Amino acid sequence: MGNLNLIRTNSENIDFKNLVKDLDQYLAEIDGEEHSFYAQYNQLSQINHCVILYLDGCTVSFGAFKFYENQTVEIKRMYTKPEFRGYNFARMILIELENWALDEVFSKCILETGKRQKSAVKLYQKQGGNIIPNYGQYTEVENSICFEKVLKVKWLNCLLL
Repeated sequence: MGNLNLIRTNSENIDFKNLVKDLDQYLAEIDGEEHSFYAQYNQLSQINHCVILYLDGCTVSFGAFKFYENQTVEIKRMYTKPEFRGYNFARMILIELENWALDEVFSKCILETGKRQKSAVKLYQKQGGNIIPNYGQYTEVENSICFEKVLKVKWLNCLLL
């Protein structure tokens, strides 16, 4: 495999914006008539925590998080281009988002995905996400499945304090 590079950025990044267009098109196909409901909760304005993965300088995968409440962030906009699936790139993005959330002193991540997105559900379960009751705007949405993960403190950082 070529040269991998993860960067932390925000929603103003042009590569992030272009990947979001790809994601929105993909979700419109999967979600069908429900897409407009989900789209209203996926606005890009002022997302300050976005991670992009590059392979040999080309954008491959991305994800983001935003403040939800208290010590909790919500993982948003996870996506890997179809031709790059199966290489654990989404896992790398998720781990980097969790590490960044820990760096920002958050202790929990939540997220929502669609039940039709079987690979996403499998990823979140494999990475330690626990299914929780649907939250917020997803409470009554039958196609939604929500997860929660308590983040593990980086022990080395604690020892250094």
